[in-house]
Amino acid sequence: MKQSVNMYDFERAFKRCERDNFSYDGLKALFEYLEEYEDSTGEEVELDVIALCCDYAEYDSLKEYNDDYGTKYSEIDAIQDDTTLIKIDDNSFIIQQY
Repeated sequence: MKQSVNMYDFERAFKRCERDNFSYDGLKALFEYLEEYEDSTGEEVELDVIALCCDYAEYDSLKEYNDDYGTKYSEIDAIQDDTTLIKIDDNSFIIQQY
């Protein structure tokens, strides 16, 4: 059985699981990315908060990402060579962890 969710339902699912892995803007960007993924592939994504927290990570700066992954990128867009990049704003972003 499948259930459609909107942004409010998506955010509430994370709060119910007491997960604060993403900012509100991060959750919104991830939700929009997953909706676009479903639309472009025709594949439904299961709302599994724990799996999403394991699969994706939010970063507030490129420095934070470089420190975590031992990289020396000078531009956020370069991360796309390694993984999925979901921009939130000029400084923060979400990646699919690898």
